[in-house]
Order: sequence, then C-alpha cells, then structure tokens
Amino acid sequence: MGGARERGSGTVLGLALVAVLLVLTLTVVGVARAVHARGTAQTAADLGALAAATALHRVGGPAGDPCAVAGEVVVANEAELVGCTVTGDEVRVTTRVPIIGATGELLLARATARAGPAENW
Repeated sequence: MGGARERGSGTVLGLALVAVLLVLTLTVVGVARAVHARGTAQTAADLGALAAATALHRVGGPAGDPCAVAGEVVVANEAELVGCTVTGDEVRVTTRVPIIGATGELLLARATARAGPAENW
C-alpha cells in the first residue's frame, strides 16, 4: 500500500515539526526580551522621576540638579536618559533601553514617568 513511496515521509514531517517549534521558540524569546526591556525602561523612568522630585523638594540639604540626579539613577538601572523636564513642582523623565531585534536591527523600548506633589495629580 505505497510503503516504498512513503519511506522517509516521517523524517520530513519530523523536520517540519522541529522547524515550527524553533520558530515559535524564537518568537516567544523575542517577545519576552521586548517585554523585559520595556519593564526595565519603565522602572528606570519611575525611579529617575522619583529621585529627581526628591532632589527638587529636598528639605534641610542641598537641592542639587534634579535632572542630573535622574540621570544617575536611570543609568544605574541599565537604561539611557532621553529627556528630563522640570515644570514647577513636577518632573518628567523619559528613558530608553536598546534591544536587538530578530533580524539584527536595533529597537528601542521607551518609557516616561512623572513625579511631583500629590496635589498636582
């Protein structure tokens, strides 16, 4: 019943299954890396904004430059400071984290956070 004609078809089917599993695995890994980079960027932005707001409103000590403080905190959290603006009592910090895409292109995960007195919200 076609035994000779079907010889080796299991190998081809097995290779196709392995290829599909490999593509799925690479996709999941790529998405996980992007989610991690976005989380890192957001964490760095949040902590940078809080540190900058603290420096801006420091009582009993030198105030310091809020954006310089934010930059130190952002870099310590493995991100890059893209922008820092101080408007009145509010600080807005923008960060980015580079990731390499599946085809080798450079992608950037960005995040923005703001901090200031509660009455500004």
